[in-house]
Amino acid sequence: MSNFWPVIVLRFVPLFFIIAVSIGMAFYPGGNIHNADQTGYSLSHNFLSDLGGYQSRSNEVNFISAFFFNMAMFLFASAGIAFLFVAKLFGEDPLNAGLAKVGSIFFLVGTIFFAAVGLTPYDLYLDLHIFFAVNAFRLMVPGSALYLIILLRSEVNNRYALFNATYLTCVVAYVIYQLVSGSALDSPEEMVRQASMQKLIVVATVMAVFSLSFAFQRQIDLLQARTATDPSKPSGD
Repeated sequence: MSNFWPVIVLRFVPLFFIIAVSIGMAFYPGGNIHNADQTGYSLSHNFLSDLGGYQSRSNEVNFISAFFFNMAMFLFASAGIAFLFVAKLFGEDPLNAGLAKVGSIFFLVGTIFFAAVGLTPYDLYLDLHIFFAVNAFRLMVPGSALYLIILLRSEVNNRYALFNATYLTCVVAYVIYQLVSGSALDSPEEMVRQASMQKLIVVATVMAVFSLSFAFQRQIDLLQARTATDPSKPSGD
């Protein structure tokens, strides 16, 4: 049974994202939505989307940061594709199989929305950019909830379910905050709050995806062990 999509891809994408975004931050010219004179990138005063703009908030050429950030966002779609292969790992249990198929669809669409964030720089396609950025996280909620149920019902160690439950709680809280908070344009203080929370939920997202790859590797190991003792049982391929 190949672990390329369920394991290798789901580990590579988060690691590549962190490296690519870090490079983007290092080369960001400067500026934020309230201060065009800011030097460089600030974790508390810049949104991640600032990295993907055709120009920086200081109106300078932003090619290097935009290249790495948008490439990292676009690559997220491959994580969604990986979840289509993950669903096959839970085919032995009819309920888990059904939940996995639906959950994987939510993850696929959600990661396509993340990829679309990279394809719609805020300074060229603002309305579309906001639409994809806001709803990408909202699509993670049902996907994560369904896979939490799957992990709890499976033989995989419950520590992976606990990590997923923690992530689910965080992303629900973030979505609620998005719904009740004001605009980052209202004040520098609100901008700092929103920019800081965005970093935290993005880190939680990449960690959750990375963690799930270990849960799926464990499920592959269990299936292979059962197949070895009873060749009549399906391997999940």
